[in-house]
Amino acid sequence: MTSSALPPPPPGRGAAGPPPRVVVLDADPPARLDRIAGRVEVVRADAASLPGLLPGADALLVWDFLSDAVRDAWPPPGSRPGWVHTASAGVDRLLFPGLVGSDTVLTNARGVFDQPIAEYVAGLVLAMAKDLLGTWELQRERRWRHRETVKVAGGRAVVVGSGPIGRRIAAVLSALGMDVVLVGRRARDGVRAADELHGLLGGADWVICAAPLTAGTTGMFDAAAFAAMRPGAAFINVGRGGHVVEDDLAAALAAGRPARAALDVFATEPLPPDSALWSAPGLFVSPHMSGDTVGWRDDLAEQFQDNAERWLAGEPLFNVVDKRLGYVPADAPAAPPPDGRKD
Repeated sequence: MTSSALPPPPPGRGAAGPPPRVVVLDADPPARLDRIAGRVEVVRADAASLPGLLPGADALLVWDFLSDAVRDAWPPPGSRPGWVHTASAGVDRLLFPGLVGSDTVLTNARGVFDQPIAEYVAGLVLAMAKDLLGTWELQRERRWRHRETVKVAGGRAVVVGSGPIGRRIAAVLSALGMDVVLVGRRARDGVRAADELHGLLGGADWVICAAPLTAGTTGMFDAAAFAAMRPGAAFINVGRGGHVVEDDLAAALAAGRPARAALDVFATEPLPPDSALWSAPGLFVSPHMSGDTVGWRDDLAEQFQDNAERWLAGEPLFNVVDKRLGYVPADAPAAPPPDGRKD
């Protein structure tokens, strides 16, 4: 559920008491929080120590956003942090009943990954259309074989996910001359409804999934969806692994519908060495890296500290997630995009 209310004022703020406590579920490399040092007590935690630290936390930064430790350590009512921030755009790991049903405010990293993921998708589209992998393999074999490639301009892309990442993908692909159809949960200006998706797939040259993972989007790309695609289409998933029924995709690729695919996210990560996806025909596998450009962790830390300063000042937070929907609504206050600050 979305709450317009702020987290409870941190104890001691404006008084002589102790500073507010921010627990960080850390990862390697750790979060750099220099800007708020001294104004808050930063306590580093791992999965083992989190249960003992979480009840005394005023806020929680989920820096290790691939961990399920928060679900396992979530305390009972009366001893929960008022604010949880995850250093990721997706919040599906945090949508467990205890947090969803609480008055804890949940925020995410919306805005950090939009442009990098859009660039990555554009790179995949161009690599597939121009057969760059084929050129590389022929070079390694010292074979000179002329081919014709696919024109990107004039093709149609269906982008599933009408949030900031999906909209940025649509803008970048449009700049390449593509006709882009954006699909969201419900129809609105410039966005088609999710229940129209299967009817749109047959006319798409490119199908890109950038949706949040919710009950309504889990398994949305299954055998029926792939059967609705035309034989020459390509499928790209930069959303969540749970969007795709992976066995269905492997079977569909073997049947040539779609002809090519690229997955950056998987149901199990890292992808197990014995997974059939490694050798699926026409499939490009990447290790959940589409949004990770040089300096991305600094951008995440800066965004959290921007929101922490608002929290300390009693101002509304950016990027508040509607916990019933599983994402930040389009009309919610958004954090400014990364400004490129790097050391």
